[in-house]
Amino acid sequence: MKQLPDRVDAVVIGAGLAGLAAAREIKKRNRSVIVLEAQDGVGGRVRTDKVDGYVLDRGFQVLLTAYPELKNQIDMRALDLKMFSSGALVMRDGKPSVVTDPFREPRRAAATVVAPVGSLSDKMRIAALRWRVMHRDATRILNSPDISTVVALRSFGFSSKMIDRFFRPLFGGIQLDPDLRTSRRMFEIIFKSLSEGQSALPAKGMSAIPEQMAKNFGAENIFLGRRATKIEPGFVDVADTRIGTNAVVVATDQPTASELLNTREIASRVVGCVYFSADTPPTKEKFVVLDGTGQGPVLNAAVLSNVAPSYAPAGKHLIVAALPGIITGDLETMSRDHLRTWWGPQVDGWRHLKTYRITHAGPEQLPPFNPKQKVSLGNGLFVCGDHRDTGSIQGALYSGRRCGEAVAASLV
Repeated sequence: MKQLPDRVDAVVIGAGLAGLAAAREIKKRNRSVIVLEAQDGVGGRVRTDKVDGYVLDRGFQVLLTAYPELKNQIDMRALDLKMFSSGALVMRDGKPSVVTDPFREPRRAAATVVAPVGSLSDKMRIAALRWRVMHRDATRILNSPDISTVVALRSFGFSSKMIDRFFRPLFGGIQLDPDLRTSRRMFEIIFKSLSEGQSALPAKGMSAIPEQMAKNFGAENIFLGRRATKIEPGFVDVADTRIGTNAVVVATDQPTASELLNTREIASRVVGCVYFSADTPPTKEKFVVLDGTGQGPVLNAAVLSNVAPSYAPAGKHLIVAALPGIITGDLETMSRDHLRTWWGPQVDGWRHLKTYRITHAGPEQLPPFNPKQKVSLGNGLFVCGDHRDTGSIQGALYSGRRCGEAVAASLV
């Protein structure tokens, strides 16, 4: 095990996206910095496991290519991104309906018009909402009056059918909030990102993002399996080792940050995720598949091997089912029972690969939601993470960068 230094300019606790982004900014300014990570790998909540030749992200995650911070910190070409089709496949009563972005998939516009997920007026309102968010910058959206997503959708004039059959499974899945209580500001930011970019998977799994960041930062400065047991201004304790430092950055998930810094804890979103292997895919589409009832327990699913063939061995297929808000009970059986209503008895022949129960998938962000929380707590203590900005990959990266900049400025 690598020996920890006695003293550095800055210690970053947590090798997730925010921690790696902060460390990068500090190092860029020629300051000595190390990263401590309690787990056996980098990435925090953005981790990938390899099971029997399958690539299993820890939770059904996708990368929204429109996130502006990606171009500042990530070599997107090196990720070898594989794109989902724009839109969704809505399943109801065992029948699929395609709902696409007609600006990107004009050949399927007619199918979208007749899809039984809402009225023609509902679909025209989606187009109007798309135009609205694409012509407003993020700052204006995040400073607009705030209400819950579901109240906002009703105020836009969307019918209950459209909300339950489309918005609830799609955005309830993305925001891990089946009740759509999340801030309208966050909903519009995500809608804007979906409209301006694509949903994608790195060919080697979502962990390719933090692994690229760690490689660029320098693995020699990252200490895995090292849990910080105590922090105070001027030092960090790791087991029986004390590291002297001018700045401590807590870049863990929010519950851990709250414990280390004795700050107010924010409620966490939870999600269950179940992976199956199949010899034949239940659909050949590259869409995210939505529960057209909006009731779950599976709100959305996907045949990931259709999107990224590298996610499964040759001749096999990988299906993921996401259950936002549910982490207790027999998730495999729940998922099979639900997916059987979509795809029939073939589901019984699928092989269960792994179930994830994620107790902290992200911070709850209820209205009024105010991002860009302060990162400097005084006395050389700093904090960053998606709970300090927006609950997203964008939020984690941006929070980490501005925290790193603040640390570097304090060391001048």
